[in-house]
Amino acid sequence: MSKRILVTGGTGFIGQVLCPKLNAKGHSLTVLSRRPENDVRAICGRVETVSDLALLKDHPGFDAIINLAGEGIADKRWSEQRKQALRSSRIGLTRDLVNVVRSWATRPTVMVSGSAVGFYGDQGDARVTEATSPNDEFTHRLCRDWEAEALKLEHDGVRVCLSRTGVVAGSGGGFLQRMVLPFRLGLGGRLGSGRQFMPWVHRDDVVAALMFMLESEQASGPYNVVSPNPVTNREFTRCLAKAVHRPALFPAPEPVLKLALGEMARLLLTGQQAVPERLQQQGFQFTHPQLQEALESCVR
Repeated sequence: MSKRILVTGGTGFIGQVLCPKLNAKGHSLTVLSRRPENDVRAICGRVETVSDLALLKDHPGFDAIINLAGEGIADKRWSEQRKQALRSSRIGLTRDLVNVVRSWATRPTVMVSGSAVGFYGDQGDARVTEATSPNDEFTHRLCRDWEAEALKLEHDGVRVCLSRTGVVAGSGGGFLQRMVLPFRLGLGGRLGSGRQFMPWVHRDDVVAALMFMLESEQASGPYNVVSPNPVTNREFTRCLAKAVHRPALFPAPEPVLKLALGEMARLLLTGQQAVPERLQQQGFQFTHPQLQEALESCVR
């Protein structure tokens, strides 16, 4: 059944694949973006655009919302100013979105809202499900407060799903684009000890999981959107080197990463052995469950 869907973050790395898929299913999309209208349509396809949430105040309403907006967490070093920008682009925007939704004539039936496995903080070698208690650090507080704003709509009768996404692998952008060039030049290698887990997921599976949450009336609450086969950073770099037919001979030592990146180095030196327990329990099927095949599809 065709839905009227509001999408934030529609021009991002995930949204640029998600929006055409939703269009192909006959849904009517409105994309919140500050980009020029023609640019948004070039990326997202046949969509309406809106440049400011305030323009949607007192709107008749949408059937569903997919909320993916947020500045790239690894785009810049984490100064206090940068941390505040990350919080504002996620927590502040979601708070404003909820307030605007409450002005609509009709509430949506569902909101699928972004989050990340960073919610759990560093978990060492422990297996991480949606029931795992988090370690209190910056990424946990960021995701916790982001999720809390989205969950406020449950009080208005909206079904809320939270996509705790891992490290997303896809072609033409994202973290993989930064890694592929040094690996193609034979300059890649493990990060730190390489023993930290890297909760990866193929972009196609992220898009499919978001659509599953949107369409499944039984879906609600948090979902780990990660491959069912987590790997360590050492294994990830070995597979990427194999995918580009180069050796991985140049590790990045932990002290060098900490010196270069400061607190943000924790994104690379710690991790979670996260598994998609709730998705699998509810019958979701992954298209790219194995890392080697997934990476080869991305760099092909």
